[in-house]
Amino acid sequence: MLLRAGITALVCLLSLTSVIFVARLYRRENASSTGWIPTFRAQKHVEPCPSNLDWLQSLDLSYPVKYARREINVRTTAKAKRLMVTKLDGPLFPDFQSVDLSDNFEVQLKNCKDPLKLEVSERAKAPVDAAHIIFGISTTLDRLAHSIPFLLRWLPNTNAKLFVIAIKDDDVPNDAKDRFHPADDHAISDLQERMRKLGLDVTIVHPLSKQDWFSQRYFSLVRVMYDNRQPNTQWISLIDDDTFFLSMPSLVERLAGFDPKKQYYVGALSEDWWSVARYGMMGFGGAGVFLSIALADVINSKYEDCQERSHTSAGDIRLRECISWHTRTKLTNILELHQIDIHNDLSGIYESGRQTLSLHHWKGEGPDGKGYPLHTMHLVADICGDCFLQRWQFGDDMLLVNGFSVATYPKGGVKKLDLEKMEETWDHPSVVDGSLNENGVDHSLGPTRPKLDLETEKIQHRLLDSTIVDGAVRQLYFRAGADGDHDSILELLWKNQPDVESHPQEEPRRNGTV
Repeated sequence: MLLRAGITALVCLLSLTSVIFVARLYRRENASSTGWIPTFRAQKHVEPCPSNLDWLQSLDLSYPVKYARREINVRTTAKAKRLMVTKLDGPLFPDFQSVDLSDNFEVQLKNCKDPLKLEVSERAKAPVDAAHIIFGISTTLDRLAHSIPFLLRWLPNTNAKLFVIAIKDDDVPNDAKDRFHPADDHAISDLQERMRKLGLDVTIVHPLSKQDWFSQRYFSLVRVMYDNRQPNTQWISLIDDDTFFLSMPSLVERLAGFDPKKQYYVGALSEDWWSVARYGMMGFGGAGVFLSIALADVINSKYEDCQERSHTSAGDIRLRECISWHTRTKLTNILELHQIDIHNDLSGIYESGRQTLSLHHWKGEGPDGKGYPLHTMHLVADICGDCFLQRWQFGDDMLLVNGFSVATYPKGGVKKLDLEKMEETWDHPSVVDGSLNENGVDHSLGPTRPKLDLETEKIQHRLLDSTIVDGAVRQLYFRAGADGDHDSILELLWKNQPDVESHPQEEPRRNGTV
C-alpha cells in the first residue's frame, strides 16, 4: 500500500514538472511575439516602488506632500521620429499618495506602475563633428565663468572651437581714454586652462583695441575667428554668453543645407515685431548668428571701414550694417533659433513641442523671475538625445513636456486644444502702430492660442530639479498647493533601456500622432 502511494506521488510530481517545463519552453520560444517575461528576468528590474525617498531632503519641502513616480525606459531607434506630440493610451502616473518625510525618508508606496517604454530618435544621440564651426563670444571673465555649466551641455566633444574676447568689466566713464578695464593675464590663463580641462576647446583673448566699445568688440569677433580659421572652417558664429544650443547634431544638420562657399547670413529675427520694426531685418545676436566663410571673407576685408563707419551701440546691428554696405546678402531667417525678446512666463515657447535649435534670455525670465536653469533641464538629453522639450500626451488630460513641465487639463481638456498653436503665456509685446501683426509675434511664434487659466484650465507641475543618478536622470516636477491643498511632486526616472528581450512589450500606442 505504501509502495503504491509512493509510486503514485512520483508519477504526479514528474507530470507536474513536465507541464512546467513545456510551459516555460513554449513561453521562451514565443517571448518575442507575446511579450512574456520569465520571472527570473523580471527580477533584474529596479523595484517600481522605492522604499526610501531621501533624494527629496535637499528640496526644502513642506510635508506632507502628494507624490507619484514613474520609471521611463528609453530605446533609440532609426524609425522613431520626433513629432509635435506623440499620443499614448493610459495615464503616465499612478494616483497620488500622501507622504510625510519630516521624520525619516522611509516610506511604503502603494500606488506604483511598471516602467514605461518609449522609443526616441537615435539621430541626435550620434556623435557629431562640428570642427567646421568656430563660435565667438564677447563678455567679461566673470560672466564667462558663470556660463561654463551651460557651455558644457552642448560644446564639448564636438570638435568646435570657441574664441572669447574677455574683459574685466566696462564700468568706465564715457570720457575715459580706455573703454573698459582689461582682464588680468593670469586670470585669463587660469580660466582658459580650467575650461580646457573640462573639454572645452576655448581660446580667451584681449580685445583688439583698448578703444573698442562693446559693439566694436562684438564685431571684432569676426576678425578674430577669421584669422584663426582652418582649411575645413565653413562657418563662424557670433553668440552671447547666454546662448544655449539644444542639439548640436540638429544644428550641424540644419547648416548642412547651405553652401558655405556662397555668402550666407543665417540667424533669426526677434520674436517681438516691435524690435524688428525698430532695428531692422537682421540676425539678433542672442539667437546665434552664422556667417558662411565666403561672407566672413568679405566682412574681414571691409573690417576697418565698418568699424569706423558704424556708430551703433549694438554689435549685431553693426554686423548687419556692414553686410548691407558691402554685399547684397540678406538674412536667412531660421525660426528654430530664438532670441527671446518677450518676457515673463515663457511656458508657451518651452511647451510648444516645436523643434528648437537655440534659446536665449533664460537667466531672468519666468513668472518668478528666477529664470530657466537650462543646464539641469537639459540633462535628460544624456538619456534620449533630441527628446528635450519633446511632448507626449497621455490619455485626454495630460501633457509631458520633457524637462520642463507636466500639465493636466481637467475634464479631457487636451483634446479641445489645437496643439499646433503656441499658448500665449508671455506678457504682450509693445504694439507697432498701424501693424497688422496685432499680437506682435505672428511672424515668429504664430500661430498662437490664448493663455489658459492655471487653476481651472491647466494644472502645471514645473521642473524643480534634475540630477544624474547611476547613469539615469531623475526629474522632479513641482506644483504648490492651492486653496489649502498640499504641494505635489511628480518624479520621472529616465533610463536607457536594457536588453529588449528582458522587458515587457511597449505600451500600446494610440493610432495617429500629430
